[in-house]
Amino acid sequence: MAILKEQRPPASPKPEVTRELVSSIPGRASQAVALRGVRRCGKSVLQAQLMRRGGAAFYCNLEDTRLFGLSPADFPGMLSIIDELAPGRIPVFLDEVQEAPEWERLVRSLLDRGRTVCVTGSNASLLSRELGAKLTGRHLSLEVFPFSYPEYLEFTGGRGGEASLLCYLDDGGFPTYLHERSPEALQQLLRDIVQRDITLRHGLRETRHVMNLALFLLANTGQAFSLQNLTKSLAIPAVAQTARYLEYLQEAYVLFAVPKFSPSFKRRVVAPNKYYAIDNGFRRVNSPQAAPDRGHRLENLVFLALRRTGATVYYAGETNQWECDFVTDASAIQVCAELTLYNRGRELAGLMRACRLPGKRRGLILTLNQRDRITEGGITVELQPVWEWLLRD
Repeated sequence: MAILKEQRPPASPKPEVTRELVSSIPGRASQAVALRGVRRCGKSVLQAQLMRRGGAAFYCNLEDTRLFGLSPADFPGMLSIIDELAPGRIPVFLDEVQEAPEWERLVRSLLDRGRTVCVTGSNASLLSRELGAKLTGRHLSLEVFPFSYPEYLEFTGGRGGEASLLCYLDDGGFPTYLHERSPEALQQLLRDIVQRDITLRHGLRETRHVMNLALFLLANTGQAFSLQNLTKSLAIPAVAQTARYLEYLQEAYVLFAVPKFSPSFKRRVVAPNKYYAIDNGFRRVNSPQAAPDRGHRLENLVFLALRRTGATVYYAGETNQWECDFVTDASAIQVCAELTLYNRGRELAGLMRACRLPGKRRGLILTLNQRDRITEGGITVELQPVWEWLLRD
């Protein structure tokens, strides 16, 4: 009981930023609220903000080393302690629940007692699979990311514009990094994720291939790679092994895969995926680039913004003919630092082809600082600065 009585959610780096997700999470719910995201992105601080909003609350961090070895046999005793420390229907907040085997049984018991429950986890597959199996219809799952551009501006006191966007492209949005300005913190974060969330969790014998795969894809965001090419390029023993490692990296929120758009399901499955990083600062310190690499950083940033909205994102194109960076149900989007006479034809051609794919989409080109409207072939394309698009309502 002493351990549970002592625990408090971590303090937020100052100045504290009210996370955008707070307004979309109900204060009292009959469903468990599951906050999923990469380590150190601010899930625990978000929990603390939700706790303060609702008054009295019970908090437990299951990653506390003093709780190592907690098992389902301990749950009845834990429930009794919760009832004693937080009587009635005081909400319960459980941090990093994947550290407790069969944790979903504990959550179900709390829900059955009429409690509001909020859990966090650093493994997308674990949470979604177990919540879906044990808490069907009784959970609300939300993804938590490092700071968005508006949140970054609030933290740094900056103003929307090209200058602050360029800083954000370098810094990214991990709160700890923005507070400490230590590249080593993000390098250690990658090592921790590979070791704890992948190697130990999946019983791998060594980390070399997983780490090499992560570093390679972080350095090459926005490029399409087949499993065969990755396997050969990185000397991984088998294609199936590469596929598993990619799945693990995505489960841990290091990378996101973007498939190619096609009305044909078979063609979508066989086409190579593109990969994007969880954060530009994380990408930069773990894969230093010789060139400024602004175009790829902008592309990565736009993908993350689309992902935050919950949109299903694809890329589109035909090899050596045309390409469009992103296709959603509502938009076809090209991203480039600057639209010039040199790249204008290529960017517009790809966008026009994407706008003519099945469905109705608006054409959009996002650059650092250009505004314009172009009409060709009956299709109107908007040019807009990325920073302005990111601050849209």
